[in-house]
Amino acid sequence: MMIRILVAAAALTVAPSAPAQQTDWVKVRAEWNQPMAPFRILGNVHYVGTAGISAYLLTSPQGHILIDGGMAESAPLIAANIEKLGFKLADVKILLVNHAHWDHAGGLAELKRRTGARLLASAAEVPALESGRSDYRPDISISAPGVKVDGVLKDGEEIRLGTNTLVTHLTPGHTKGCTSFSTQIPSGGDSLTVLFACSLSVADQPLTPGHGYDAAPADFRATFAKLRATQADVFLSFHAQQFDLALKRAKQVAGDTEAFVDPGELRRRVDAAQAAFDAEMQRKTNR
Repeated sequence: MMIRILVAAAALTVAPSAPAQQTDWVKVRAEWNQPMAPFRILGNVHYVGTAGISAYLLTSPQGHILIDGGMAESAPLIAANIEKLGFKLADVKILLVNHAHWDHAGGLAELKRRTGARLLASAAEVPALESGRSDYRPDISISAPGVKVDGVLKDGEEIRLGTNTLVTHLTPGHTKGCTSFSTQIPSGGDSLTVLFACSLSVADQPLTPGHGYDAAPADFRATFAKLRATQADVFLSFHAQQFDLALKRAKQVAGDTEAFVDPGELRRRVDAAQAAFDAEMQRKTNR
């Protein structure tokens, strides 16, 4: 029996932009960074993020892979969550990131220091990761600590560590180098295909020419098509509220072993993301 799991890396559907309002980022960051107890989702995939920003640990006897570092202030919580599950930080050998925005890459430098792991990323994300700031999003005023990238990933490249093999899929749009990863893991006699996916949100991404990423609309459309062609039974995201993490975890704790299983969720998420993208394109075209 084949079960497919999709983990979405970026923020998901965003409605067409309303009139600009000042965001209280101090409040938002504090809310996102509330602690959350770590837990096993399925197989060797574990949740080690905060209440608002997700991070995932893939374990094996030979070492572990950590996907995403949250915000800068999230790093201590993620490190503590790994240890609460009974794993050693020194056994985290590889760090990955779905994209280089501050709320997902901010904790990577500290987590790299604590674990000694190698950071791998797509070529298009390297400048933002190492500088801590996007070179084509002047609207993003929040920076992240710069972090050295140790290896550049190409589309289709395999990342092997112990019993884990992750395949790299470049899925740009949300950023130039948004990266998805897929892997197969055994769980209860089933073969689990896990896809960590990126680029399901516009999130104020400039979609008109002249902002340094003129290919963004075409990249979004190609990524939507790629993800729509993917089958998945479980959909997860790197912003907890965008895949109902609290609700699903509560069901799991209550004994529902399939709390994260929803074969139709991926299609609904992609459809909603594309609808939001199309509306935003229409709004900007009509300006």
